[in-house]
Amino acid sequence: MARGAGKNGWALFLLVLAGVVLGSFIGHLASGVPALSWLDYGKSFGLSNPLKLDIGVMVLTFGLTIKFTIASIIGIIIAAIIYHFI
Repeated sequence: MARGAGKNGWALFLLVLAGVVLGSFIGHLASGVPALSWLDYGKSFGLSNPLKLDIGVMVLTFGLTIKFTIASIIGIIIAAIIYHFI
């Protein structure tokens, strides 16, 4: 059987998600250190004001904002490398 033939896509998704979360957390912690503040540099994408749908009986609010930082990109790369060796 070829190497990687039985790899699970959910494992990759969870590893990438963990890499993003840990990378963002590390970037946020490093923002107070002058030498490492570049790790928290990034760009936010999404809805700045949530969409509100009032249908009388129910009010639905939709909103999504994603912030990519250098630390979260590094976390994604490390997660992909770990997935490769699993």
